[in-house]
Amino acid sequence: MKSFGRGWFLSLALAALLFLLPRTAVAEDANGVVVQTAAEQLLAMANQARAENGAGRLAWDPALAAAALYHCRRMVAEGPIAHRYGGEPDLAARAEQAGAHFSLIEENVAVGPTAAMIHEEWMNSPGHRTNLLSPEVDRVGLAVVASRGVLYAVADYERAVESLSASQVESRVASLIRVSGISILADTQPARAACATDEGAPRSSGARPGFIMRWQDSELERLPQPLTERLASGQYHRAAVGSCPAQGQSGSFTAYRVAVLLY
Repeated sequence: MKSFGRGWFLSLALAALLFLLPRTAVAEDANGVVVQTAAEQLLAMANQARAENGAGRLAWDPALAAAALYHCRRMVAEGPIAHRYGGEPDLAARAEQAGAHFSLIEENVAVGPTAAMIHEEWMNSPGHRTNLLSPEVDRVGLAVVASRGVLYAVADYERAVESLSASQVESRVASLIRVSGISILADTQPARAACATDEGAPRSSGARPGFIMRWQDSELERLPQPLTERLASGQYHRAAVGSCPAQGQSGSFTAYRVAVLLY
């Protein structure tokens, strides 16, 4: 991308751009002018395009928007646009640091004179179009900053993951197990101990489980098939559910680790 000088004509161009924007659309910033209305326009155009292509609507994610603004300011400071600059965390780390929880994350960047032309640029670029229309993502954070007479834009897309405590994870899994008529034991410690290891059953003075299931996933909407089959066998009447920190999880992506002990 051609770099811009700092001549007087660029100052006039930026002044003209700001004059055309509603006063409520901009906020002064040390690295340019944040244009919230342009971000809102990009969201509206994205959701219209997704509807036309059979993809679900994107919800606004404040944490992603903060991550996008962080990178957008960096683009303004650097001049040429890129997905990462020297010394900057990668996309996943930026999103995690901003408070986002996700199992998938993608990013579009652009520079252009208007939000409409930036959207058109993304739609006409195969990689950017794939990100914008992906049915695998459900949230977005957008940032637009006006500088040097143009708009710098960043869109961060994610497949969001709920932020759950260990107790909340256990409650979610227990509710899925109860459908099978299995009672849930109040004591979670044996299952939590089993969760933290990959082999065998933890030592306990109580009854030994007849079956142990461990798994790790970013979604807790359904039980693993082997566990479902065991629950349907009629062999078991009680279950203990425990959660622990995910193991071997790559980078900043969110996942939950669970163990279920059947008795």
